[in-house]
Amino acid sequence: MKALKWALCLLSLFAANLNAQTQVNAYQPGITPEGITYFLPKARICIAVEATCTKHVPGEYADYAKAYLRLNDVALTPWDEWKITKITLIPYGTADTKQAYTIKLNPKTSAPFVSLTSDGRLLAINAQVADTVTLPQPSVTPIPTKQIVGNNFKTEAILSAGSKAKMAELAASEIYDIRENRSLLIKGQAEFMPKDGEQLKLMLASLDEQEEGLLSLFSGTTTMEKHVVVKDVELSGELNKFPLFAFSRYLGFIDADDPAGEPFSLSVTDLHSLPAVTETPGAKPKKEKEDLRHIVPGKANIKLWKGDEEMHSLTLALPCFGRVEHLGGELFNKRMTTVVLDPLNGGIRQIHADTAQ
Repeated sequence: MKALKWALCLLSLFAANLNAQTQVNAYQPGITPEGITYFLPKARICIAVEATCTKHVPGEYADYAKAYLRLNDVALTPWDEWKITKITLIPYGTADTKQAYTIKLNPKTSAPFVSLTSDGRLLAINAQVADTVTLPQPSVTPIPTKQIVGNNFKTEAILSAGSKAKMAELAASEIYDIRENRSLLIKGQAEFMPKDGEQLKLMLASLDEQEEGLLSLFSGTTTMEKHVVVKDVELSGELNKFPLFAFSRYLGFIDADDPAGEPFSLSVTDLHSLPAVTETPGAKPKKEKEDLRHIVPGKANIKLWKGDEEMHSLTLALPCFGRVEHLGGELFNKRMTTVVLDPLNGGIRQIHADTAQ
């Protein structure tokens, strides 16, 4: 009985200790009693690559294409053919959770209107602004193509043949007959000639479809797909041909270090567009203030490479090559000040102070 009492006592103490522990909540940007809390941005770049994949499937009689139709380039096994059709570079901003700041507000004044992204980046104060960047998603989409089913054009004789070789022979013979009939129609020597030009077109189109269908039994069929592959890179410093992927005509997208394909890479070069900040010897460090922090971004050149060939080049202002500056918090206490920041680099796009009170 005493042992049971001690156990209950220890359990209650343990529960009380759990309740006394500090609850840790996730940081929530926005308007708080202390002021406006927000994150500065860091930059990333999305490389969206569109490619087509053509899938070749051998025909049922592919083994007999050379013997019966003199076709020398018919594949006997399935194979794919890839081709890059479009590459898009999309820079965008995300929250740098290591740079969280608060703008101290005067409790006697009304809080300003704030525009924040869903991840807590500050876009504007006293203005309605949204980050409109839409990022592509990886996808595979069939490309509609005209498909003629060769089996639909097999004659009764072909279907009743006793072997595949005989079926192929009869299909080839049917193709030669179609070609002969087309030639006679064009020359006006056919046994049953059309009444007018429109009927002639219809008859020739029908013969073309029959030949194409029967030929597919030898040469095979193709289907196409559009592939969108997305690579994402953080722009936090200089990069020298950072590997993205490799691309092969027959294998498509493969690992960046796979020698079977041609490598694609990304370079980022700081253009050192900002003058260096010099400190006055002996000057006292400035007292930290809870005011608006923004970034003065530095320019960088970004290049996409295919092997040693430059595919794309663009110049961007990036936060990683800039510095954080202050904009006095008192601007929002006694006047209507509008500030719009760049969602990619945190720089000031627009600022307007209404001094009328």
